[in-house]
Amino acid sequence: MAEDSAPEEALDDWAAAMAEQAEADSKATDNQADVKSAADMFERFDAPQTVPAGAPNNIDMILDIPVALTVELGRTKIAIRSLLQLAQGSVVELDGLAGEPMDVLVNGCLIAQGEVVVVNDKFGIRLTDIITPAERIRRLHK
Repeated sequence: MAEDSAPEEALDDWAAAMAEQAEADSKATDNQADVKSAADMFERFDAPQTVPAGAPNNIDMILDIPVALTVELGRTKIAIRSLLQLAQGSVVELDGLAGEPMDVLVNGCLIAQGEVVVVNDKFGIRLTDIITPAERIRRLHK
């Protein structure tokens, strides 16, 4: 009789496993329906946008954001040993040549080149070359 109950138990196990799989499949189908409805809730960004009359120009929202403007005289690499030996009056040689245009960077991105000017005992820079947007993008990919 024990032999007859073993196949019956195996059938019960299979039936339980099949029922469990069917339940998991129905939950997966429900989750896919939820994902589709969530995607429908969000706005499509590739669709044409209409701007209401009297709305501010998009550029106006960013005009007051501060950025870091840096003028770079030159660069050099120096060993830590040499760096630790620097003292007041030491001279560090840079790779920039005298009279060579200096780089103007905004948040670390090159946007122009220029030359140093002195106005009312303050240093400034006269821009001599503005980097085009296409050139800026090309330099980013280097």
